[in-house]
Amino acid sequence: MVLGNRGRGFSSTVFGPLARLLVRWRVSPDAVTVAGTVAVVAASLTLLPNGYLVAGALVLGVLVLTDSIDGIMAREVHGDTPRPYGEFLDSTLDRFSDGAIFAGLTLFFVLRTDGATRTWGVAAAVGCLALGGLVSYARAKAQALDVVAKVGIAERADRLIVALVATLLVGLGLPEAVLVASLGLLALASLWTVGQRMRVVRHALVGERAR
Repeated sequence: MVLGNRGRGFSSTVFGPLARLLVRWRVSPDAVTVAGTVAVVAASLTLLPNGYLVAGALVLGVLVLTDSIDGIMAREVHGDTPRPYGEFLDSTLDRFSDGAIFAGLTLFFVLRTDGATRTWGVAAAVGCLALGGLVSYARAKAQALDVVAKVGIAERADRLIVALVATLLVGLGLPEAVLVASLGLLALASLWTVGQRMRVVRHALVGERAR
């Protein structure tokens, strides 16, 4: 869920009624997870490459916010009981969603820009795509080793907010260089976050010998 623990209270207040309605209609939380992912992928790969940046940013922003509905539904149905498959499905499909957004931005630069903007825009978007995946992988691998590695300046929520806000602003008229610069800084922040998590895991597993 993109809002994470920091936004759980907000998301429960805003989306709780809809989540409870879906539960009463016997809709599965996993079905909501899949449907949300399909919607994000479809919006990312149709709106962004065709230059509909304002519509794309707004639609994706709404979909990202509603990403918490499946989690609220799961808590309504199962309480605090762990749902290993549901958590696995949600985490895995989040990677599809993130990949689609940055793939859509990559295609935007390829199809709708030229010159240095295209070159640096594609490089920045692909960097975000690759390094964002590494941020998530580092945390998941650390968890498999019984190490908590949630540190970092580029959590999933942060990455999506920066990318979508920059996309919206460029769609509203700011130079495309703003989006290029935002994605470039986001890629660097993701790389820094990977390094932070590697350091946490190394310290946890090797301890004082690492110094």
